[in-house]
Amino acid sequence: MSTTPHKSVPGLAPASLSHAQALGLAERLGAVLQRHGWMMGTAESCTGGLLAGAITSVAGSSEWFERGFVTYSNAAKVAEIGVSGDTLDRYGAVSEAVALEMANGVLLATPQAHIAVSTTGIAGPGGATPGKPVGMVCFGFAMRGADGITSRALTEVFPGDRTQVRQASVVYALRGLLELIGEPVNRSRA
Repeated sequence: MSTTPHKSVPGLAPASLSHAQALGLAERLGAVLQRHGWMMGTAESCTGGLLAGAITSVAGSSEWFERGFVTYSNAAKVAEIGVSGDTLDRYGAVSEAVALEMANGVLLATPQAHIAVSTTGIAGPGGATPGKPVGMVCFGFAMRGADGITSRALTEVFPGDRTQVRQASVVYALRGLLELIGEPVNRSRA
């Protein structure tokens, strides 16, 4: 009887860990949003729907997740969520300015949503430009309040391959949403 030695699959363990973190964070986010009676939305470029996928992995997420936009192309960013062509031309798709307009655009297109997050970045392996390395992801966070929409943008550079950058972006976005609504987050784990 011949046996084949077990070969590990590169990236499997970290990917599974990131998925488990994302699911735990999404469950926590959902509980907080339900407690407030709030809905949320997403606008994704480099994560291509992974963030909405993590959120909708939670049973009952339709009670707090209104919609997600996957706006991978610049044309989609303009047409679907109102990102300015001028902003895209001036700063490029991977920029805090575009991330802000994406997050704000979700709230403007979705009156039922109270909070929104956006992701735009360079997951790799190609696509880097001077000042914008592979792994750079810009996030937009927006919240609707009595005085209108308030928003902020943050940029992170994640190590790893395309899958690891995208999964780290999902975890970062979920943590950022929890922080946006005043929930303490342990940055070392979910």
